Amino acid sequence: MDEDKEGKYCSVCGGVVPDSIKIRKILVDGKETGIDQLDMILEQVKRLHLKDDEQIKEELLKRARVFNYIPSKKIEFYTAALMDEYKKWKAERPDRQ
Repeated sequence: MDEDKEGKYCSVCGGVVPDSIKIRKILVDGKETGIDQLDMILEQVKRLHLKDDEQIKEELLKRARVFNYIPSKKIEFYTAALMDEYKKWKAERPDRQ
């Protein structure tokens, strides 16, 4: 299907992707994985001003699960990947500290 003429299509089901979906890819267990609303999730967790890494991980996972299916067997991998992305995201700009 031609994205230029008709919009964006899901690579899995072929359906039209809603504008509200904002997927960014990160590595989870060595595989590139799309996470919907990742930037919003990172911003929300940053605003909590948490200092403990375990609390940050819990909040990242809790928020990611609202928009994304996360298999129970892969929770540890997703949590680690989300935390890595959170640290990189904060390091990119000083105003995110």
